[in-house]
This record gives sequence, C-alpha cells and structure tokens, in this order.
Amino acid sequence: MVQIDIISNMMSAIRNAEAVRKREVIIYPSSKFAIQILKLLKQEGYIEDFQVINDGRGNKLRILLNGSINDCKAIKPRFPVSRDSIHEYVRQYLPSREIGILIISTSKGIKTHKECIEENIGGVLVAYVY
Repeated sequence: MVQIDIISNMMSAIRNAEAVRKREVIIYPSSKFAIQILKLLKQEGYIEDFQVINDGRGNKLRILLNGSINDCKAIKPRFPVSRDSIHEYVRQYLPSREIGILIISTSKGIKTHKECIEENIGGVLVAYVY
C-alpha cells in the first residue's frame, strides 16, 4: 500500500490552486490533522472557509480560497523545535518576521509560531504559510 503525506499533498494543492487563481480546491484524502491545520489557516485569514465532504470511502476537503497565500509548503523532515529556537526557523522559512506563520504541532494542539512564543512552548515544525 502506498503511503501518502496528506499535509504535503494539501499544501501543494493549495499553492497550485492559488497560483492559477482558483476559487476552490478539493483535497482527497483528509485527516484530523489536516482539518486542524485548515482551522488554523481560517483563523489566521489565509483561507475563506473549508468543508468536510463525507463520500463513504475517505473524507474529502473542499477549501474556499481568498487569494492571500503567496507560498505554503510542508516542512520535511519535521524538525523538533524548542521555544528558544523558533526565531531561527522564522528567519529560515519566512520572508519577514511580520509576514507569514510557521505551523507547529505542540502538546497543546496545532499552533502558530506566534502563539508558541507567547505560551513559551515548543513542538514539531509542520508547515509554513505566507
């Protein structure tokens, strides 16, 4: 059986749809982890909305785009990051300190790098968006 990295697939599909100015994109298959990332992207204003479509085999995700994403990629390998080293990865992956977010999986859920700095926690790098 072929293993698919759902997060990488989702991020590249979003990036490609934004590049050709599509209004929506459908991702298959989905996961709870992908849904949590989409909730974070909606909260930060990078996507308009998303919807889980149950088709009986594996859920699909319908994502409504608003054209505000310039680039988004999954970070591989998923580096563990301490609360002190978040700034190094911000410099490495984002064009500016004020532009974009790093998505970090923590023991308290999926968070942006800004929330991790405020709460003084570390985690594992998942993706970046700007």
